[in-house]
Amino acid sequence: MPALSSPMLIAIILAVTLVLFIWGRWRHDVVAGGALLAAVLLGVVDHKVAFTGFSDPAVVTVALVLVLSASIRQSGLLDRAVAAAGPMMGTPGLMIATLTAITAILSAFMNNVGALAILLPASIVAAEKAGRSPAIVLMPIAFGSLLGGLVTLIGTPPNLLIAAVRKEAVGTPFGMFDFAPVGLSIALVGIVYLAFAWRLLPADRRGAPLPEARFKIEDYVTEAKILEGSPLIGKTVGDVENDGDVAVLAVIRGDVRRLVPWTTMKLQKSDVLVLEASTAAIKRTVDEQKLELVGAKETDPKLLTSEGFGISEVVVMDSSPLIGRSPLDFGLRGYGVNLLAVSRRGVRTTNRLKHYRFAAGDVLVLQGKLDEMPTTQAELGCLPLAERKISLGRPSQRYVPAVAMLGAVCLTAFGVLPVTVAFFLAVMVIAVLRVMPLNDMYAAIDWPVIVLLAALIPVTAALETSGGTDAIAQFIAAQAQGWPPAAALALFLIATLAVTPVLNNAATVLLMGPIAAKYAKATGLDVDPFLMAVAIGASCDFLTPFGHQSNTLVYGPGGYRFSDYARLGLPLTVIVIAVGLPAILFFWPLVLR
Repeated sequence: MPALSSPMLIAIILAVTLVLFIWGRWRHDVVAGGALLAAVLLGVVDHKVAFTGFSDPAVVTVALVLVLSASIRQSGLLDRAVAAAGPMMGTPGLMIATLTAITAILSAFMNNVGALAILLPASIVAAEKAGRSPAIVLMPIAFGSLLGGLVTLIGTPPNLLIAAVRKEAVGTPFGMFDFAPVGLSIALVGIVYLAFAWRLLPADRRGAPLPEARFKIEDYVTEAKILEGSPLIGKTVGDVENDGDVAVLAVIRGDVRRLVPWTTMKLQKSDVLVLEASTAAIKRTVDEQKLELVGAKETDPKLLTSEGFGISEVVVMDSSPLIGRSPLDFGLRGYGVNLLAVSRRGVRTTNRLKHYRFAAGDVLVLQGKLDEMPTTQAELGCLPLAERKISLGRPSQRYVPAVAMLGAVCLTAFGVLPVTVAFFLAVMVIAVLRVMPLNDMYAAIDWPVIVLLAALIPVTAALETSGGTDAIAQFIAAQAQGWPPAAALALFLIATLAVTPVLNNAATVLLMGPIAAKYAKATGLDVDPFLMAVAIGASCDFLTPFGHQSNTLVYGPGGYRFSDYARLGLPLTVIVIAVGLPAILFFWPLVLR
């Protein structure tokens, strides 16, 4: 049996990698690391270049932009700018248009997840003040963060990566604002659409929030202990559910846990009930039935009203160390907080909270010391769902991160410094002036994304150097023989849009970018429009809650269902194609060479 060629081996490795990405059993960075290891062990990637991805300018720039974005967010400067826009939010359409536009503008110059993190609490509060459901705002601002990323080189990692592909293909990368003509066209039309399209959401997601709840959300799961003197002693599970508008998922009595208990089961003192209900129903049941929230620990917690203690609602971000772990094996109590309740859209659990395994987008209710809560939330990789009362850093340094970012953009735009050097200079300014603690600067880097990029770059490069990319491009060219060039461009745009929801967007660019460039060269067309099509397609996932971190971040707080994303996102995807394709053809003509 003849040995497999290098292109075939690389193709097999990438095919397995794509399947594992779609399966989702392991994190993307772990899968990418496995792909690199397999490529090295099989000899298709030289061990001397296996880790050169970590020094790739695109990867370094992604890390630097993340640090700058975090420093701007911590400065509090943009919080004030958002607050100043309050008078422009009189109607639902104006509110959505204003908040989405602000998110898009921020996303053009900082990490899009960081921009969304700034607007998320402010949007919830703005909706509450207006008596509207946050669901009509949160998905549009998440989509707005993706639209804004289309406008500049640093708006999103796919743009930086496609610029690197262009440098490899024609010798020079895309500039800072080369993406702006096409990106702005799509973003403007998209924002106008979102201002009116909130009506596409189901009625129960766009109604006014309950007066006793800060925002509408899927039912929480929590634990409550029956205290001495509780009216529930001697009553049944059915009595609890009938009187308190809650579901009793389990009853823990000593070391025995009864899942889905019978409605006739009689309750005793010290029983722990695993309850599922809205925050209002849980509070009412606990107060009326003399129960005590015990959260994820065995011993009685401090009272919620204890001096200096309070509760905080947070959402688990994609980079959180909590993901895949339970409060027990993570040692959550060591951070000085107690998990009182958790909410995950569409998933019911009967596990005790101490065994509950966290996922991105979960909404948690944490109890702890209020003065330590901001630091704890940052350490846990969670975003608070309330406006911050204080800003970090000294007032005199509030403008330094924004000025440093602006300076880096200008230095890059005018060709004074390469983008990586310019942004490294900006980060060094922040570090030297101590605007942001060094520990926070390192923590701001999304290391799973960095590892994913650094691991896949050598693997996809090997596909190109081995001739695999040429073979794929020639095959596509043969299948598309006789097609108008614009149809081939549409094929790459639509194919990238279709792949992005199931793959990481950076991985999509690393796979599709070189193929698009080779196809353009093989057919005698200009490379640039095809690379633009791939960049746009990789940045526009509006169909699922898990294709991009921004979508995941609003999934729990918005109380959405999986299908809600397609309701609002499918027409937006059609708009991307309908506006993006003509814009690319106009600003980046398909010049036959």
